[in-house]
Amino acid sequence: MKFGKTLVLTALLTAGAAFGLGTNDAHAAENYIVKSGDTLSKISIKFAGDNSLVNSIAKDNSISNVNMIFEGENLTINTDAKGNTTVTPVQTTQATTQQTAPVATTSTATTQETTPTEQATATSTAATTSTATTTAATTSTSTNAAKEWIAQKESSGSYTATNGQYIGRYQLSASYLNGDYSEANQERVADQYVTSRYGSWEGAQAFWQANGWY
Repeated sequence: MKFGKTLVLTALLTAGAAFGLGTNDAHAAENYIVKSGDTLSKISIKFAGDNSLVNSIAKDNSISNVNMIFEGENLTINTDAKGNTTVTPVQTTQATTQQTAPVATTSTATTQETTPTEQATATSTAATTSTATTTAATTSTSTNAAKEWIAQKESSGSYTATNGQYIGRYQLSASYLNGDYSEANQERVADQYVTSRYGSWEGAQAFWQANGWY
C-alpha cells in the first residue's frame, strides 16, 4: 500500500529530525499486517492498551467500515492518535454509522470479518458447479452425436432394419437382443455393448471410422 509506505517514511524522517534536536516528542507510525481473527479493536488494544486507536486507524487507512478488515491487509498505526475520537464525516448517514459504531463484542466483529471469505467460498462453489454442469452437457451432446452417427451408418436410424443376424437401429446381433427387439431394449443393449467394448460412443465412432464397423 503506497499510502502506508509514505506515512512510515514521513514519520521516520520526522523522528530522526526530532532526535537530532534532542527531543523525545516525535513517534514513528508503525505498519501492521492484519492476521486472522483481528479486529480494529484488538489491534488498538495491542498498541494502546484500549480501543482509543480504532477511529484513528480507520481514518489513516481509509477504512469505511470499522467492522470489516481483511487478513493480510497492511495498516498504518499512529500511536500518537491515542484518545483522538474525531472521524472525518462521510457523505451518507449509513456510512457514518458504520464508521462510528463501536465494536460491541469480539464475536460480532469476527462474524463480519469472515463474511468476505464465506462469500468467496460460495462463489468458488458456484463456479465449480457451473463448470461441472457445462462439462456434463458438452459430454452428453458429444455422446449423442456419436451415437446418432453410428445409427445412421448402420441402419439409417431405423429400429426395424435387418441384415441377416443383425437387427435394428444399431445392427446388433440377435443373440445380444435375446429376442426382445423393442426400441427400449435396442437402446439399452447398444449402450451396454459400446460401454463394455469401447468405453464410450465416441470411442465406438472412432473405431468405426478406422475399420468400417464397430
